[in-house]
Amino acid sequence: MFSMLLALAGLTSNGATAASMATFEETFATDPAARGWRTQGERALFNWDVAGQGLDVTWDSSKTNSYFYRPLGTVLARDDDFSLSFDLQLQDVWAANAFEVAVGFIRLADASRPDFYRGSGADSPNLVEFDYFPDTGFGATVSPAITSSNSSFATGFTWPLEIALDSVHHVELRYAASNQTLVTTMTRNGEALGPIKDVKLGVDFSDFRVDAVAVCSYSEAGQEEAWKGQILAHGRVDNLVVTLPLPPLADVAGQFSGGRWEVQFSSRANWTYTLESTSDFKTWTSLASAVGNGTRLTLRDGQPHAAQFYRIRAERP
Repeated sequence: MFSMLLALAGLTSNGATAASMATFEETFATDPAARGWRTQGERALFNWDVAGQGLDVTWDSSKTNSYFYRPLGTVLARDDDFSLSFDLQLQDVWAANAFEVAVGFIRLADASRPDFYRGSGADSPNLVEFDYFPDTGFGATVSPAITSSNSSFATGFTWPLEIALDSVHHVELRYAASNQTLVTTMTRNGEALGPIKDVKLGVDFSDFRVDAVAVCSYSEAGQEEAWKGQILAHGRVDNLVVTLPLPPLADVAGQFSGGRWEVQFSSRANWTYTLESTSDFKTWTSLASAVGNGTRLTLRDGQPHAAQFYRIRAERP
């Protein structure tokens, strides 16, 4: 189960689809830490440029898995619509065999595990990301990728397609639940690149769960030595925009009815909601559950209580 207590600051309605989608934008004009951005792993790989108002990044596979990330406040799966766009500029890049520059969505609990190996091809579950593989003899390659919860890969390799040094590349990833397809577009200094192959999920692709957007510097660990890929690149990420469904709990209202607490809220399909209570904020008791269907739900405490605190837990199976 993928569970969460729901809160997300900085979301605004997307005017075109205000009823179902939300957007946040990161321009790095001010300290991103104030908006929930965090670093995990090698902190020196990610530096906010105060004067230049951008994020300077080192992708270094000799280091441990490292992320500059922000939690989404929700969990995305194959039946959600969402998108990510950003500007990418590389100053220099060196690679051996095949290894990638990566920006995208992760499930933080998986990506933080010591046995999460992006380069092994079998140990990196729950990703939706843009990957760029510099030319190491096979041609520079752009490959958006989705990995399932059991580390199955869906990819779309487009080559030769090179990210030119010192040029601003605008990347947009847009996933549509209606056709289970991730579409990627790119421009270089405003001029279109590509086309880039779509990533379409097959019927045998189980599902994915992602809960954070991240700039990812992956470790080269976990690969077969004879085919070991490596990368060292320096660049900048800027003007990042995420569009995603609104958090799965909204319009919450509670009241006493017959001496028992009940709460009403707007639900999302495929989420399970549980009303919990506590008197000490140490131990929480489950009182009632329901599966969301996109309508307004009511959960009730079956017993009257003189003094209790309540919360709703939303879980994505």
